[in-house]
Amino acid sequence: MMSYLYSMRRALLCLIFLPLFFAGSVKAQSVKRYMPPFGVFSVTGGAGIAYYMGDLRGGKINRHLGLGPSVSIGALYRLTEHFSARGELRFYQVSADQKYTPKYQQNLSFKATNPDLNIGFQADLFEYNQHAKINPYLFGGVGVTYMTPTAKLDGRRGSLAPLRTEGVKYNRLPLVFMAGIGISMQVADRWSIGGELCNNFVNSDYLDDVSTVYPDPATLSSDIARRLSDRSSEIGAPRQEAGWHRGNPGNNDKYLFLQLRVNYLIGTKKEAHERRNVRTPRLK
Repeated sequence: MMSYLYSMRRALLCLIFLPLFFAGSVKAQSVKRYMPPFGVFSVTGGAGIAYYMGDLRGGKINRHLGLGPSVSIGALYRLTEHFSARGELRFYQVSADQKYTPKYQQNLSFKATNPDLNIGFQADLFEYNQHAKINPYLFGGVGVTYMTPTAKLDGRRGSLAPLRTEGVKYNRLPLVFMAGIGISMQVADRWSIGGELCNNFVNSDYLDDVSTVYPDPATLSSDIARRLSDRSSEIGAPRQEAGWHRGNPGNNDKYLFLQLRVNYLIGTKKEAHERRNVRTPRLK
């Protein structure tokens, strides 16, 4: 009986003090100054890995992922409590080698270190003035990437695009459509860190210099172009006939980013001006 009364007393105390605790927490959060969201400016940076998905991947994930580095620098410009405009300059490296795929007899490979530039929008789960410590978000946008596929031949690496290994001059500056998800965590007054997963859909199938069919070797511009167009003989496999599938033109290439992110909040132009005046007061 005594234990039952003791338990009831504890429950009653919880019912009394828990609302007071939460009220105090809400009050503590409410003392943060309201800031009009429009025009709040932040700079961002990121670093992580890039993963290629295209004709030389073979449709399966294997232990030879061909991962490369990715870095980015950009900015956020807040439009509303939930939405921001964003833009970034990014650099990434992707690669693949068919010797690790079911189509190993084709023996094609590539490596590329490409820049891309994009603009888009970010939608935060929580309002800006809610001052949430952890904030998930979605984002999307459009940009361009400059494709620089290369391959190694006789111990030297060279550019593939000028050789036209499929007898095609393709656009090396295609559009890229991106979509992703991220999460940020505030660690200081103006600093937050987090992570992002971003899928990038290239409006081209030549990120890897492979797309359609084997051309007639006689139509190619040089012996180097012919050797890099069909590399089967290097591993003792029979040469590929003109018109045989070299890639899959029905699916454009993609690349995936997984990055750690850092964000620094600058604020509005007025706030930045006020901070400069505090740091460097005028001499009278």
